[in-house]
Amino acid sequence: MDITFETILGKTILVGFTHQREDGEVLEQTQSWGTVVRADKDHCVVIQKASSDETFTLPPDLRSFRIAPPGEYRLRSTGEVVVDPDLLTTWIITKS
Repeated sequence: MDITFETILGKTILVGFTHQREDGEVLEQTQSWGTVVRADKDHCVVIQKASSDETFTLPPDLRSFRIAPPGEYRLRSTGEVVVDPDLLTTWIITKS
């Protein structure tokens, strides 16, 4: 599968966030997962969290999206297990 805005719609995605200071010190690492419900190269990628009505957005930059190898993924932040997600992505958030 090529990763495009069209092909990620409806896919299950596991997202990792690293929150760090400007000097690179890691403050927190969290994970979330859900389904891509909207993807627009000019605006954002919208994810609906699994088992929730809540959504969150990611920047419209697919360079960090990759196809997930099959398997079980345990979220360190919650202990929840995600089986065979379609996509993985990670983001670093720098706090000033």
